[in-house]
Amino acid sequence: MIEAAAPTRAIEALPDVRGSLRRNVPLARLLWFRVGGSAEILFEPADRGDLGRFLERLPAEMPVTVIGVGSNLLVRDGGIPGVTIRLGRPFSNVVRDGVRIRAGAAAMDVTVAREGRDAGVAGLEFLSGIPGTIGGALRMNAGAYGREIRDVVVSAEAFDRAGTAHRLDAAELGFGYRKCAVPEDWIFTEAVLQGEPGSPEEIASRMAEISNARNQDQPIRERTGGSTFKNPRGVSAWELIEEAGCRGLTRGGAQVSPLHCNFLINTGGATAADLEDLGEEVREKVKAATGIRLEWEIRRVGIAREPGHG
Repeated sequence: MIEAAAPTRAIEALPDVRGSLRRNVPLARLLWFRVGGSAEILFEPADRGDLGRFLERLPAEMPVTVIGVGSNLLVRDGGIPGVTIRLGRPFSNVVRDGVRIRAGAAAMDVTVAREGRDAGVAGLEFLSGIPGTIGGALRMNAGAYGREIRDVVVSAEAFDRAGTAHRLDAAELGFGYRKCAVPEDWIFTEAVLQGEPGSPEEIASRMAEISNARNQDQPIRERTGGSTFKNPRGVSAWELIEEAGCRGLTRGGAQVSPLHCNFLINTGGATAADLEDLGEEVREKVKAATGIRLEWEIRRVGIAREPGHG
């Protein structure tokens, strides 16, 4: 149902739902950076059917943005216009079938890795080193510690903008480096992942190694958004940022992490503009120093706040 508030033409045009449909919802508390504006309308569907019916009946001209837990996302200070869809608990189930695991798009990557550990399903340990959800991992072919999601995906389900569900096999997902070929306006709802028989003790040991490496090398206890830039072919982004002298660089409340310089952090008072502007400054400095133009890995959405609207 829609929460009580003064009606607007946008709200009146939206379909009825069984899940939660709210307007002007602050998003910063949902995002790892803890910055950003509000969702004009936030929809959290009750289940697959609720999502499909909503999309089927949603006016085609209504902008739609999909977010997860915000681990690799920067929402600009002016917020997100139109409808923002966030999949929650109804899409977070994790079920094992032999050495395959069916995981909802809202399931945390680390949760899937732990299910594999507990069930003696090896090959999914790398997921414990990826912050975020399975849906986000599918969208960007997330990877860490020598493996990517494409190495373990059997199939995935996604809803198109018209509300039709599609079952896609690994080849149809069209994975590349930090990307997939599925249209941007399709919404992943689940994936089937392939593991292999393994020893729970050995799997736990590998996951502990990954955890220790992350604790030592990444600012995981800071307000950050994960890896900021994609690695150009043959070189690590952090090496280029280091070479350009950007380690520790600041702008407003944003800083290039002194621990790992491919991470931006909110030191406590940053705005989304601080973080994005700092990232662009890093890109310019790296281009000037090395001739290489870094590409953003962090997804940036929404609109900038208008001048004078603090």
